[in-house]
Amino acid sequence: MNSLWNNIFRSKTDEESLAGFIAKVPVFTELEKRDLHYLETLIHVRNYHSQETVFEQGDPGSGMYIIRSGRVVIFTRDNHDAEEELAILGPGDFFGETTLASPAPRTVSARTAEGAELLGLFRSDLLATATKHPDIANRILFGLTKVISERLQTATLEIRGLQRKLTDQQH
Repeated sequence: MNSLWNNIFRSKTDEESLAGFIAKVPVFTELEKRDLHYLETLIHVRNYHSQETVFEQGDPGSGMYIIRSGRVVIFTRDNHDAEEELAILGPGDFFGETTLASPAPRTVSARTAEGAELLGLFRSDLLATATKHPDIANRILFGLTKVISERLQTATLEIRGLQRKLTDQQH
């Protein structure tokens, strides 16, 4: 078959599908295939232009974002509006996940570094899932807990390493 027609009629592979993509995100690795298809119905897909603000420090936190394409800069602003870049995230990375479990003001800002496709999962959708499909919500929350625990352990080790360096420098 001619490649033009082949591209038109071929079905998406698991790699290309939304469910296949989100299956690789650490928060969702505990989900079963049918759970992932349900999650597809909750995900909000949005395309952002380069240098577009996703959210600002201090905004109410309402959910997490997953980067399907493009890059996102995570940064803070001081009292003089000077920016400090904390991270540049790319495809497969996610941010804002702590507000899925507990709504709180954003502690950082996020802005696209280039055109980007972001997938949003919001707290209100997770709460509705907890009512309709508690088993799926539980698997998402366990995945979220695992990710946050791993990040907390890593941060603790980094802080201990910095404390040791400071102690060594003082002696």
